[in-house]
Amino acid sequence: MRPGPSLATFRDMERARLGGRAQSIGDWLLALGLAVLGLTEVWLAPTGFDFQESRAAGTALVLSLSIPLVWRRRAPVTILGTVMGTAVVIDFVEGLSKQPPLVSFLALIIVIYSAAAYSDTGPAVVGAAIAAVGVLGKEVPALITGRAMGDVLPAVIFWALAWVIGRTLRRPRILAAALQDRALEQERQLADEARRAVAEERTRIARELHDVIGHALSVIVVQAGAERRVLGNGQGSTREVLAAIEQAGRQALAELGRSLGILRKNDQELELAPQPSLRQLDELLAQVREAGLSVELRIEGKEAALAPGVDLCAYRVVQESLTNVLKHAGPARAQVIIQFHKWDLDIQIIDDGRGPTYGVGGGHGILGMRERVALYGGDLQTGPRDGRGYEVRARLPLETISK
Repeated sequence: MRPGPSLATFRDMERARLGGRAQSIGDWLLALGLAVLGLTEVWLAPTGFDFQESRAAGTALVLSLSIPLVWRRRAPVTILGTVMGTAVVIDFVEGLSKQPPLVSFLALIIVIYSAAAYSDTGPAVVGAAIAAVGVLGKEVPALITGRAMGDVLPAVIFWALAWVIGRTLRRPRILAAALQDRALEQERQLADEARRAVAEERTRIARELHDVIGHALSVIVVQAGAERRVLGNGQGSTREVLAAIEQAGRQALAELGRSLGILRKNDQELELAPQPSLRQLDELLAQVREAGLSVELRIEGKEAALAPGVDLCAYRVVQESLTNVLKHAGPARAQVIIQFHKWDLDIQIIDDGRGPTYGVGGGHGILGMRERVALYGGDLQTGPRDGRGYEVRARLPLETISK
C-alpha cells in the first residue's frame, strides 16, 4: 500500500488551488467593474461616449474593452492587442480631437501592465511593440487634429509607467515560482523516501510473519506427521485426519512462502533470531532509560495471552514510539500505558517533551507503525497533547488474541 500525499503536500495543493481561484475571481470582478464604468459612460453620463443614436454600438465597444481582461494573465499579449485595437477604434469614432473615455484609458493601463508582468522576454517585446504602435496611432493623429498636449502626455506617461512597473514586479514573481517548484520537488523526494520506508517496513513485517506463522505451521505439520506414524492399526480414521492436517499445513506453508515472497522484494536472508514481545518490555525500557529517557510502565486490566503477531506488533509500537521520543522530544519523561480490555488491547505512549520537529504524522516510523497496526485490524492515532508533549495511541482488536 503506497502512502498518500503528506499533510504538507495537501496544504500546498490547497493553497495553489485557492490562489488560482482568487486570481480568477479578481479578474472577473475587475472586468465587471470596468464594464459597469464604461456602460455608465455610454448610457448615463452626459460627458460619455457620443453614441446617443447608437448606444448598442457603444455597449459593444465597452464590452470589447472590459471582458477580455478576464484572460489577461493567460494570454497577455493577445489581450493587449485586442484592447488596444478597440481603444483605437473608439478614438476614431469619438473624434480624435476629443478626450477619450475613462474606461479606454484604464483598460489600456491594465493590459499594458499585464503584458509586461505575465509575458516572457520574447512575447514581452512583441507586446511592447504593439503598445508603442497603438499609442502612436492613437495620440499622434489626436495631436495633429488639435487635442492639447496636456491631454495626451499624462496618459502616455501612465501607460509607460504601467509597463515599467509590470516588468519590475515580474522578477520577484518568477523567483517565488522557482522557490515553490523547488519546494514541491523536495516534497516529492520526501514522499519517495516515505514510500521506500514503508516498503522496507513491509519487508520487516514479512520476515516477522514468516517467523511467527511459518514456525507455528511447521510445528503443526511435524506434530501431525509424528503422531500419524505412531498410531496403531486400529485407528485408521485418525490417521487419515492427521494426514489431511499434515497435507493442509504443508500447502499453507507453501502458500505463505509465495505470499511473503511478493512482499519481500529484494529481501536479504531471513533473520532467525527470536522475535520480541510485550513480555520483554522491561528489557526495552531498561535500554531506553540507559539512553537518558525517564520512562514509566503501567499495565491495566487482566493480562491475556496474545497471538504472536499481535504481541510483536504491540512491542514494535512501544519500541518505535519511545525511539521517536528519544530523537525528537528533547529532555522529557515518558509513560507507557497498556490496557487489556474485553475486546481490544489499548497501547498509549505519552511524553511531556517539546514534540516532534518532523511534523505531525510525518515520520517514517509512524508510517510503519500505522501499517503494522492496520495489518491486524487496529487503528493508530498520533498527535500533540494539550499543552506540551506528544501522544501515540494504538488499538488492537482481540479477535486475534488467543483464548
